[in-house]
Amino acid sequence: MTPRSSAMPLSLLFAALVVYASLYPFVGWRWPGAPITNFVGAPLPQYWTGFDVGANLVGYGPLGFLLAVALLRSGWGRWAWPLAVLAAASLSLAVESLQNFLPMRVPSNLDFALNAAGAALGVCFAWILERLGGLRRWSQFRADWFEPQAHGSLVLLALWPFALLYPVSVPFGLGQVWDRLEGGLARLLAETPFLEWVPMRAEPVFPLSPLAEALCVALGLLTPLLMGYGDVRSVWRRLVFLVMLFVGGLGAAALSAALTYGPDHAWAWINGPAIMGMGLAFIAGLAALFLPRRLCHVALLMGLAVSLSLLNRAPVSAYFDQSLEVWEQGRFIRFHGLSQWLGWVWPFAAMVFGLRAVARSSVGR
Repeated sequence: MTPRSSAMPLSLLFAALVVYASLYPFVGWRWPGAPITNFVGAPLPQYWTGFDVGANLVGYGPLGFLLAVALLRSGWGRWAWPLAVLAAASLSLAVESLQNFLPMRVPSNLDFALNAAGAALGVCFAWILERLGGLRRWSQFRADWFEPQAHGSLVLLALWPFALLYPVSVPFGLGQVWDRLEGGLARLLAETPFLEWVPMRAEPVFPLSPLAEALCVALGLLTPLLMGYGDVRSVWRRLVFLVMLFVGGLGAAALSAALTYGPDHAWAWINGPAIMGMGLAFIAGLAALFLPRRLCHVALLMGLAVSLSLLNRAPVSAYFDQSLEVWEQGRFIRFHGLSQWLGWVWPFAAMVFGLRAVARSSVGR
């Protein structure tokens, strides 16, 4: 069986997230009253910051890289390189034009040029890797380490560190959406008879106990670990994957804390429950090294069910709300959409993946 490339779904997901970040907060749509492409020939903006330049340049680099690899794997040959740059630049032109309809966003020819340049850099990096044999080596590495059908798991595992960048109330506790979903539904259905249909929590809610918090930390790490175990080929490769996943998860959590509170607080989230949870996850990961693939997927579903139930029954603290305000204002507004939805949706996408994997293994027996 020829493995399917993960580059195309990753490029489409990255493009969707770029569109979301570029058009956020999606309020105040109005007709601009002038051609929407006038910004292309306008003078360069007088006011800009180094952060904006870097964000626009770097933001489209991964998109150009993924598009180039996806087109190359789809059989476009040498046309993959210019087509990838053209596709990314067209996307940038489209979203910059749409910003004319949003009062809180300002289209800029500088942003468009930087986005196109960033995409071109990403494509050049992909071209260099292909010329040096890096893409061929990755294909061989994937064939040696992962099952041929390891497609959805690789996509989700690649997105997991980025999902951790958005602040969470419990370390590695992705998917705590009920408070915001409940509040959003209440605002949407206010002054309508349908408001009574919203299952509002009548009983008082209590914070997670230290033991429950440690369990959520452990399950937050075990979810991607078991997902990977289901497609990694051998025991010793699973052990390497265990170490790499812990290193990547710790790095993403530290980066999230550093971006939110400052570099001096990168490890402030490590407390007693977090240490206990990480220790439990590591021990459970060692114990699961010999689990069959199907049992890994079953355990993945069970862990997701427990962690999502615990997290969404717990209240969100005021301290956590303050950390969200830091992200949702100022310089992090461009990263808001890129990480928020990943942090909310990732566990539910993992649940869909687990259900499909269990169903597929049941049919194959």
